[in-house]
Amino acid sequence: MTITATGVFPQAMRLASAVCTAAKTTYGDGTNAVLLDTAGANGSEYSHIGAIPRATVTATQLQLYGYDGTAYWLLGTALMPGYTMAQTTLCPTTMLTHIDGTQITEANPLRLASGWKLYAGIGVALAGGIVFNTQIKDY
Repeated sequence: MTITATGVFPQAMRLASAVCTAAKTTYGDGTNAVLLDTAGANGSEYSHIGAIPRATVTATQLQLYGYDGTAYWLLGTALMPGYTMAQTTLCPTTMLTHIDGTQITEANPLRLASGWKLYAGIGVALAGGIVFNTQIKDY
């Protein structure tokens, strides 16, 4: 991208989703991580990253990794509470946070440079899966 003194505005808005079923119990590699998104040509902002179970779930750690083509970097986590899936209850969404514990939001987005990939993982296996979804702005 050419460096300019003008404002930078998103060029596209997207949504992405991924389903994790296998437990990811290591934190420095891609084992059992699932690709959620690849950053755009000029980088991307992620203004919302949430997860929701598709079956009864025990408490489990949710994980976000950035992959720069060489190494996996743990970028954020959250704890999904245990929940018994039933058609008569509200299935809770768990919002993910940055590594410093602040929530990923429109005002505090996660940013990835061009070429980086965003992966998701879960600490406890769930055959029904946990769905991660994100709102994305490409620059």
